[in-house]
Amino acid sequence: MKVYLILTQILYVICLLPWFVFWGLSFMSFANGIGFGNTAFVAAISAYPIAAVACSLIAWLIHKKKARTAVIVNLIPMLWIIGLGSLLLL
Repeated sequence: MKVYLILTQILYVICLLPWFVFWGLSFMSFANGIGFGNTAFVAAISAYPIAAVACSLIAWLIHKKKARTAVIVNLIPMLWIIGLGSLLLL
């Protein structure tokens, strides 16, 4: 269990490098003005490091009592990684 948590969190830290580039580029969506869609897009991209840190902390706090729940909570930031990976493949 500890190895799984450590490996996934190393992956989350490695994914912060491309996230920083995409986060900076996401502000270009405001070139045509500020709208709800643009703001939601930037907010969703900006939430990745917050989600990664929060979910990692929660997973470590509950991993002894509720191992299955810790795995599920730790997989939440993977949604951003899968989304970015699918965009890069298209």
